[in-house]
Amino acid sequence: MPVAAEASRTSHLEVRKLEGMAGLERRPLCLYLVRHGETAWSQSGQHTGRTDIALTPHGEDEARALQPALDAIAFSRVLTSPLIRAHRTCDLAGLGGAAEIEPDLMEWAYGDYEGLCSSEIRSSRAGWNLFKDGCPHGEAPEQVAARADRLIARLRSGQGNVALFSHGQFACVLAARWIAAPVLEAEHLALTTASLSILRYNPAHPDIPVIALWNASPPFLPRLDRF
Repeated sequence: MPVAAEASRTSHLEVRKLEGMAGLERRPLCLYLVRHGETAWSQSGQHTGRTDIALTPHGEDEARALQPALDAIAFSRVLTSPLIRAHRTCDLAGLGGAAEIEPDLMEWAYGDYEGLCSSEIRSSRAGWNLFKDGCPHGEAPEQVAARADRLIARLRSGQGNVALFSHGQFACVLAARWIAAPVLEAEHLALTTASLSILRYNPAHPDIPVIALWNASPPFLPRLDRF
């Protein structure tokens, strides 16, 4: 598709998604949490915190594959981490024109462990667990949990469908804190690249937050308009 035609189509979709925003904002809050597409370091298993690494060509294809599913949803807000792998995923998924930068969506700051694989870290620090031990000269678990709680509190002041483009381990903490679980419980959650998860409230018990969908990727995404 020519670039001009693709840009025109994307612009049209963004306008359509944001039309009727007043009605959307009266709907219960529903968070569509997207992990960025593949990077060279996500492929190799290296911890990628604040290193601003780009998507691989495959990662860009993964991001584009999200667009048909996201096209079905009218979003009241779109928020993305400022790191290029997240906001490029947002762009390629068709929501870049509506996106706001949200620093609290950034990945865990790994400090001295930036760029290392877990096996390398455990070779010198046996039993190391990110969600229990954190990272020297980076963020501690309680700091990441506080960041997630701060973001959740702001989001809960609004309503409607909100798209969040973020990172693997921070997104796991965000999900754990959404359901009021301790940050350590995030060790039981995992996300593949360019995956979609949904955090919302139980329709039968609207005061109970739930994880309604976890780690779904094309072509196995359900119909999102049913959420």
